[in-house]
Parts: sequence; C-alpha cells; structure tokens
Amino acid sequence: MWLKIFWGTSVVVASAAIVLAVLLGHLTLRAPETLRALYRRHFDDPRRERLFLSSASFFVMFFVVRGITHAIHAGVGPFRDMTGGGIHIHHLVWGIVLLLAVGYAWLAQVGLGTSRSSIVGSRITAILYGIGAALTLDEFALWLRLEDVYWSREGRESVEAVLLFGGLLSVGLWGGRFLQGLVRATARVLRRR
Repeated sequence: MWLKIFWGTSVVVASAAIVLAVLLGHLTLRAPETLRALYRRHFDDPRRERLFLSSASFFVMFFVVRGITHAIHAGVGPFRDMTGGGIHIHHLVWGIVLLLAVGYAWLAQVGLGTSRSSIVGSRITAILYGIGAALTLDEFALWLRLEDVYWSREGRESVEAVLLFGGLLSVGLWGGRFLQGLVRATARVLRRR
C-alpha cells in the first residue's frame, strides 16, 4: 500500500515538476525579462528566496537520489555504490557534510543575503541546504534504526520523513504568489502570439 502511495505521489509531483519546467523554459526562451521581474517581485525578501531555493533543491535532489539508488539496486546504468576502504559510504554522509558546512557558513553569517554582496552566497547556501537535507533524510530509516533498511518495509520511514520535512520547508511556497504569477505571465506571453 505504501509503495502505491509513494509512486502515486511521485507521479503527481513529477507531473507538477514537468509543468513547472515547461512554464519556466517557455518564459526563459520567449520572455526572460518577464521571468526575471516575476522572480524579483516574488522573492525580494532573502528569507523567502532561501526557503524557495532550498525547497526546490530538496525535492529535485530527493527524486534524483531515489532514481540513482533504484538504478544501482537494479544494476542499471553507470551508477555504483561508493566505497572507501571496503566500507559502503551511504549518501546520508554527504548530506551531513553539506548540512554541517551550510550551518557553519550561516553561523559565520556567510550567505544570509543581508547585504548586496552576500546574495549569491545566500542562494548557494540555500540550495546546498536543500540538497544536504534530501541526501540525509532519504536515509532517515537507516539512522533511526542503525541498520540498512532502505529496501525493506521499514525503509518507507525515510519517504515519510522526506514528505514531512518537504511539506514544512515548502509551506507558503508551492501554489503561492510566484507560481500563480508564473502561470499568469506565461498566459500573457502566449496571448501575444
């Protein structure tokens, strides 16, 4: 049952991501200045922009890492498990490293977006935070149980943790003013034809 819910949710999220990518691609090619103005208008607050970027990178990385992990498990493609000294290095290790690095940067007040010079740093640290959180939470069941249960029934706890955290991270963003503005701007550009 959980597998059906996961795949059903995955299809909905993937469909929404495809629609969003098409809208973004269309505006990027046909009216890049409209997209820039729309982005600036809806993400003029650095905190809101960081939430958006970390949320987007979180979900993208979760689906990417799930896809790669499934490919490794099925023996498909060029992907292989990472090992060091004969030890399997789980991707949550890289997530923890990223979260520690971003946390340290924010403690040092790097990348807060409070000054003009730190806006790029703010965007980079927000994206890295989302990536690190996805890599870590994708293996939540492993660090909860201290055993590799990724492919067992208990492994669904990771998906539940991802959905819970992703929902919290995305509150007020998905379906918000920016996405509504994106749809309206795309419709205006299409009517110009």
